[in-house]
Amino acid sequence: MDFTAYRFDRKIDADFYKTLRARVNGYFETNNISRTANASMVIKTITLIALYLVPYFFIITGMVSATLPFLALWLVMGLGAAGIGFSVMHDANHGAYSTNKYVNMALGQLMNILGANSSIWKLQHNVLHHSFTNIEGADGDINAPGFLRFSPHQKVKPIHRYQHIYAWFMYGFMILLKVLYTDFSQAVHFRKIRLVKTRKDFVTLLMKISFWKVIYFGAFLVLPMVLLPISNWLVLLGFFLMHYAVGMAMAVIFQSAHVMPETQFPLATEDGNVENNWAVHQMITTTNFAPNNKLLSWYVGGLNFQVEHHLFPTICHVHYKEISKIVKETAHEFGVPYNTIGSFRKTIVEHAKMLYMLGHNANPAVA
Repeated sequence: MDFTAYRFDRKIDADFYKTLRARVNGYFETNNISRTANASMVIKTITLIALYLVPYFFIITGMVSATLPFLALWLVMGLGAAGIGFSVMHDANHGAYSTNKYVNMALGQLMNILGANSSIWKLQHNVLHHSFTNIEGADGDINAPGFLRFSPHQKVKPIHRYQHIYAWFMYGFMILLKVLYTDFSQAVHFRKIRLVKTRKDFVTLLMKISFWKVIYFGAFLVLPMVLLPISNWLVLLGFFLMHYAVGMAMAVIFQSAHVMPETQFPLATEDGNVENNWAVHQMITTTNFAPNNKLLSWYVGGLNFQVEHHLFPTICHVHYKEISKIVKETAHEFGVPYNTIGSFRKTIVEHAKMLYMLGHNANPAVA
């Protein structure tokens, strides 16, 4: 079904989101604070960019050549890249980092020097995932490769019985696959479903993707191979380790917010109607986790407050902790589910449990 055919029922629980928005807006007005980044966010941005680029400087200058320290620098770059993706690029591409659209645009483009394409990400994430969370056929985040099953509406294969074991290994390849292939395949898919409307737009998009890929691979793979007096296989191994670390971090955080026993996977009717209010749909398809883990919250850009992020994506994540109190209270008042898991360890266990249930067709919640 064409994604433009999906429609949420605005009449169901309409007062919930109306009341919630008024209360969240009131929080910012009463406290006279901006909905965008603050000074601590700027410091975090500088820190994470440095965590990515400083190790690259030591690599490219040849200042570190011993094998283990050399590979360790690539892993640190991976931590920096994932942190930028979680905390900086993510907010910027949602327009949540700054009131200045050019600042958002510039910081959103950081994704291109992480190897992925920001234009593709905004179509996949902002348009499809945020609009149609956990809806089979519309939300690409649950449209996994055939050896993984993220939705109870997908066909069960014999191999899925073991996905709760091997999925953790496969998660690490997610970003490398995106860098090498998925950005292009998604561009083709988005043209097919007319998310990219014209042939001219499609060609322009492909040119942008290709341009940034050339810059990225040239700077982070070819240049070290040419300049450094070490074997190319060691550079390739470091490059792989960096992407594997990013992929693992990204997959665990994002999948743990939606592919969980607590979340639901509603289907649209034949005519495209989703029998729920959009805001309530976000609540039943999303889970918060480890809300009191300050270090985790800092590093993942508040994405452990995924409920708040889905309801208010244009608010900078530094405010999620405070507005979560308002969201939780309002949800309870209106009898709307507010999914949250206390610790990160339990979150991993619950996600593994969900992978097991999906692999064994144990009929997890479908709505």
